[in-house]
Amino acid sequence: MAVATVAAASGEDIFPLDMVRTRKTIFQALIDARARYGGKRQAIVDGDERVLTYDEIVRAALAMGNALKKGTSRRECVGIMLPTSIGAVIAYFAVSAFGRIPAMLNFTSGASGLMSALRTAKIKRIVTARRFIELAKLDALAAELSAVAELIYLEDVREKLSVFDKAAAGVGQFLPGLVASRPPHESTAVVLFTSGTEGAPKGVALSHGNLLVNVEQVRAHIALYPTDILFNPLPTFHCFGLTVGVLMPLFLGIKIVLHPTPLQPHEIVRRVKRTGATILLSTDTFMSQYARAGEQGDLNSLRIAVCGAERVRDETRQLLRKKYAIDLIEGYGVTETAPVAAANQPGANRPGTCGRLVAGMQARLEPVEGIPNAGRLFLKGPNVMLGYIKPEDPGVIVPLEGGWHDTGDVVAIDEEGFISIKGRLKRFAKVGGETVSLAVVENCASSLWPDHSHAAIAVPDGRKGEQIVLLTTYPEAQRVDLVGWAQNHGVAEIAVPRRIIHADNIPVLGTGKTDYVKVEKIILAGT
Repeated sequence: MAVATVAAASGEDIFPLDMVRTRKTIFQALIDARARYGGKRQAIVDGDERVLTYDEIVRAALAMGNALKKGTSRRECVGIMLPTSIGAVIAYFAVSAFGRIPAMLNFTSGASGLMSALRTAKIKRIVTARRFIELAKLDALAAELSAVAELIYLEDVREKLSVFDKAAAGVGQFLPGLVASRPPHESTAVVLFTSGTEGAPKGVALSHGNLLVNVEQVRAHIALYPTDILFNPLPTFHCFGLTVGVLMPLFLGIKIVLHPTPLQPHEIVRRVKRTGATILLSTDTFMSQYARAGEQGDLNSLRIAVCGAERVRDETRQLLRKKYAIDLIEGYGVTETAPVAAANQPGANRPGTCGRLVAGMQARLEPVEGIPNAGRLFLKGPNVMLGYIKPEDPGVIVPLEGGWHDTGDVVAIDEEGFISIKGRLKRFAKVGGETVSLAVVENCASSLWPDHSHAAIAVPDGRKGEQIVLLTTYPEAQRVDLVGWAQNHGVAEIAVPRRIIHADNIPVLGTGKTDYVKVEKIILAGT
């Protein structure tokens, strides 16, 4: 089919992109931020309320990096398996400062997913922490991983820092160029992994320039201030949690409050209130939990609540506006774009869309049979990845053809450039020859039963090709009620699931997205 639409970025940028800021390494960007904002400036507050300054981050990264580099070579991937914490941030900069490549491991993906990631990126060492393994009850996983890779524990590294490691930190904090590596900004700065919901996880290779450009794109798109305090409970193995939750605020002089897990709504609301955080990063699933956990006024310090990774439901938006007078800023991104590709803006915030493309990006839509007025989204820009590292060819980065990334998402782009996500191409069902969005099915259920969670999948049907099944946490959910709701709201009955199955909870990935692999297993087990 012919290409239907070509769209370029059309958002109203707050600032122009400063590309000079992007032609350096991630560690150099940290050094420059320290010089710009002051070494004594508080930069990070950890989950245990420990505070680190820019000076302390630089010294710790250089000392630890000098210790960790032993037994590794430049451009080798070193795994980091840690929760969102100062330890994860230091480990990331430590590995990067000496020319190694941090590979952020998703410890929620299970042994098979992690083993696949280790093979794909040829990882022989994993940086982790004994306390984390103990608290997260990952002893069995650690034992399994230790059979194929060496586990390096931060507690041991700190205890055994040598005179040379401390000297590297002492000299490097004043003359970092004498100690730290300076790879090209086009070289790989991090390897992240796809969720593996559509096959074995692929490695996503992002360059120093990709990450720094994306920081600049966000800075140009949304007004951010040095007085802001950003609260980040999202995992650093997720690109949103790493780039927007750690690198962006550090490089822009914004204090970060880290929280080790997004799964503690009451504690997160308490810490947001206590720290006076002005920006909260989340996903729709988690934001809905935080909104319900807090009392009136608990989140009043927030001026921006930014949601990505999944569609924001109208119910979540309305709850936050009614209870806390907060407008959600919904954005769109994928790991392959480092990750922010589009976002709404204060003053240009259109519910039901994920905003307009950030500066420097282009979008191309290709028609999809059975889905009118929308197309398959391809993206191109300076923040688009170097390429995939595929399981069948470990360690090899496969560049994109022509620089275009196929997102696999079906979207519509209006005349003003606002993007509406219709769903993943693989999240459409063919029922009796008609194409039905499973996202629409979930939206209908959420509108009728807003206090509960829902997930829809398609299963084979001998008569109609496929049929839609809904998994819901609402124990009283009945198909007849959904049929009535659809009729009253102009939704075709074909979008009503044929069957409804009840569950105590809907499984989610560590990133907050619905885990459709597990959803399918639950549904198939219940049939």
